[in-house]
Amino acid sequence: MTSTKKALALGFTLALPFAAFNAEAKVDAAEAAKLGDSLTKIGAEAGANADGSIPAFQGKSLFTDTELSYKYKDIDKMSRQEQSDTLAAYKARNGAGDVVLEITGANYKDHADKLTEGHKALFAKFPDTYKMKVYKTMRSAFFPEAIEEATVANATSASLEGTDSMKGASIGFPFPIPTSGAEPIWNHKTKYRGNAVIRYNNQAIVKTDGTFKLTKVVEDVLFTYANTDGGVVDGILLYYLQTDLGSSGTRTLVHETADQSGKTNKDKRQAWLYNKGFGRLKRAPNVGFDNPSQTSDGEQFNDQVDMFNGALTRYDWKLVGKKEMYMPYNSSDINDPTLKYAEILKAGHVNQDLARYELHRVWVVEATLRDGVRHKISKRTFYIDEDSWSINAVDGYDGRGELWKFQEGHMVSVPWVGTASAVPELIYDLQSGRYFATAMVNEEKLNDTDADFKVKYFKPANVAKRIK
Repeated sequence: MTSTKKALALGFTLALPFAAFNAEAKVDAAEAAKLGDSLTKIGAEAGANADGSIPAFQGKSLFTDTELSYKYKDIDKMSRQEQSDTLAAYKARNGAGDVVLEITGANYKDHADKLTEGHKALFAKFPDTYKMKVYKTMRSAFFPEAIEEATVANATSASLEGTDSMKGASIGFPFPIPTSGAEPIWNHKTKYRGNAVIRYNNQAIVKTDGTFKLTKVVEDVLFTYANTDGGVVDGILLYYLQTDLGSSGTRTLVHETADQSGKTNKDKRQAWLYNKGFGRLKRAPNVGFDNPSQTSDGEQFNDQVDMFNGALTRYDWKLVGKKEMYMPYNSSDINDPTLKYAEILKAGHVNQDLARYELHRVWVVEATLRDGVRHKISKRTFYIDEDSWSINAVDGYDGRGELWKFQEGHMVSVPWVGTASAVPELIYDLQSGRYFATAMVNEEKLNDTDADFKVKYFKPANVAKRIK
């Protein structure tokens, strides 16, 4: 892979009464012509909001040439303090270090129109300790030119049959101008994150008294759809291998299919699992939906990994509209490599002095469990960042319709890749008082964004050989 290819590597503002899904979701040429004009090439509003509290799109302009040209090896050889200083310089250079608003248990109802239901629940549950520090908004998410141009082309060619059969799209976001609730979720699922990555993922289950148990896993991923070297390989969106670095040594192998409609067995997610009890790598039919993910002690379902993943088929999806809301964004403080997890993970919630919030426009999507199917989460409300199509937060309701699992993704931009992702991801169990933190990197190596995997690395037979 060449270095050049790697480098490529609140109130509602509108209400949209769209159906749960469209069989044909292409937009016409006149609508698509807005991309790169009034809309960015991936579909965000290019301009500022009415009062300027959300600026016009900024993207690359917020970063120095050095930050844009880093390779993983450049970051990896820095000391933790040097990495911390680089994050601090980014904020200082852009005048983004001062708090412009602090929301507390005493005043959160005054800002309720810009808060998720999950955030409001945290204010109500922890009125003395939970707060939001709101900072100047920076629209820092951007993507390589190849992804942008492919997205523009997809606008008039991509369609979605039902909720899980995407057609006519390649490399870029398939639905930059969404017309149904399932389409923004597909944009999240197909987001460019680099061509491949080795993710060093530290996870913690935090008890009500603030004590926590830490688990370390490493995740090898080859992205075959959003890949600047090509498109979908044999109908696979991505290849994923997770290894638990603890005593269990559990491995989870996933081949994520591009069509999960379930019409044939080939359309379904293909997964394998190894643990010491099995003694071998064996096919795992239940790596999906509300089966608990490995190492989460039941606090994370498989389809909550990466905020949401997998088939959409168990829900009806509604595109509610776009809204201005306070979201965790440009989260450099909580990711400071000089911090220890004990400084971040506190009783009830993370240390909110380290959490950064900004006002951003998000797409709001509601998913309601279909009749006749099961899932422990009966309804979900997704809040999806317009600039990156990343899911920023999710309100999750139990079978009684009561708020239960609230997911929060602390967004960071990775300028040398040209992507933005949630680091860390949090799942608050609002009923038990525990929470699960994943994708933490403070005490770990940074993700290797220069990874270069071949498809054969993820073949079950090869994985089995390496286990032996």
